[in-house]
Amino acid sequence: MQQKTDSDWPRFVRTPEAARLLDLSPRTLEKHRCEGTGPIYRKLGGRVVYSVADLEAWVEAAARHSTSEAAKARAKPALIPAAGTAR
Repeated sequence: MQQKTDSDWPRFVRTPEAARLLDLSPRTLEKHRCEGTGPIYRKLGGRVVYSVADLEAWVEAAARHSTSEAAKARAKPALIPAAGTAR
């Protein structure tokens, strides 16, 4: 059986270091995590960790060419009227 080496494993960082790498505050990164808008994270035991590759992917996914492109990405669908209300 082949043994894994250190280079086979992703590099994980905890919230303070991830925030530093992204130039965000740890609290902002926590808010993104709660809202589901931040980078992918993992819970190992009771610890939240991020892979450096996932942080890089999140930054790349945030790339925009113009402000109108960013607005389209955040646009929410129209609400459907509740039953019994006028249309």
